Amino acid sequence: MQSLYPLKFQTIYKDKIWGGQKIKTYLHKDFGNLPNCGETWEISGVKSDVSVVADGPLKGNRLDSLLEEYKEDLVGKKVYDHFGDIFPLLIKFIDANEDLSIQVHPNDELAKKRHDSFGKTEMWYVVEADPGSTLIAGFNKELDEQEYLDKFNSGQLTDILNKEDVKSGDVFFLPAGRVHTIGKGLLIAEIQQTSDITYRIYDFDRVDDKGNKRELHVEEALAAIDYKHYPEYKTSYHPKENETVKLLSCPYFTTNLMDFTESTEKDYSGLDSFVIYVCLEGDYSIKSDGETYPVKMGDCVLLPKTIDKVQLETVSGFKILESYIE
Repeated sequence: MQSLYPLKFQTIYKDKIWGGQKIKTYLHKDFGNLPNCGETWEISGVKSDVSVVADGPLKGNRLDSLLEEYKEDLVGKKVYDHFGDIFPLLIKFIDANEDLSIQVHPNDELAKKRHDSFGKTEMWYVVEADPGSTLIAGFNKELDEQEYLDKFNSGQLTDILNKEDVKSGDVFFLPAGRVHTIGKGLLIAEIQQTSDITYRIYDFDRVDDKGNKRELHVEEALAAIDYKHYPEYKTSYHPKENETVKLLSCPYFTTNLMDFTESTEKDYSGLDSFVIYVCLEGDYSIKSDGETYPVKMGDCVLLPKTIDKVQLETVSGFKILESYIE
C-alpha cells in the first residue's frame, strides 16, 4: 500500500449568479472559461463533488476511495469510527461579487430526518474585503417564529437581521440555524461540515441568465432557524505572530490561525485526527519524511493522521488556517 503524504486536491470551480473574479485576480487560481467563480471547493467529500488528488503517487484517486482504503490512517480512529467513509469537512473559498441570498442551514437532527445528511455548521475567515463590505449573521433582537413570519410577509425581513461591518481577518462562527448571508465585496475561506443543504429564504428577486428566479425554501427554513438573539456574532481573537492562535472550537472542527514570519515545526502525535492547512497569504514548504511539498496562497493541504510531525519552512512568511477534529 502506498504511504500517505501531504495531499493536495484538484480545485472544483463553481460559477454562481453572485460570483466574481477574485478567485483569479487575488488567489491566482484559473477557473478557465467560466464567466465567474463564486466558489471553489478545495477538499470535498460531498457525493456529487468528491475531491481528486492533484499530485504525487496517489494522483487521480478520489477522497472517498482513499478513505475506504486507508480508513483511520487517513483521518484518525475517532473520526473514522464516527464518520466512516464520508470525509467530515468541506473546505471552500467564496467570492461574493454581489450579496448572496439570505439563508439558513439545518442541524444534524433535521438534516438526517429530511435529507439523510449531516447538518451544516460552518465558519468564515475574511481573506479580503472591499471598503464598506458587510455581512449578515443572526438577528438584531429576540424573536419567535410568528414575529419572524410577520416581518418576512410584510417585506421587512432585513429590518430584523444583524448586519456587521467587515474587514480582512474577521472571523464568524455560524452554527446550524443561524440566518446569514455573505455581502458584496468579500472573499472568504469557509470551513464547514460535509453538507450541501441550504434553505434559501430571500434572494433579492434576482433572476438567472434565463430570466428565472432561484427556488426559495421559506417553509422548510422555519423549523431550522434559531430565533434567539446573541450579544456577539463576530468571533473575538487576538492575533499574534509566530504563535498558533485558536479561533474557535466546536464538535465539528477546531480552527487555529498561524501567522508566521519564520519557519516552525508542528507535532500532531497527540491528536487523533487529520489536519487541514488553508494558505491565506505567503508561501511555505511542508517537510515530511524527507520529502518537501511546496504550498502557496490559495492552496489547501490535507495532512493524514499518519503524519505526526512536519516542518513548515518559509522565506517570505505565511498565514494559514489549521483545522482538525478534537
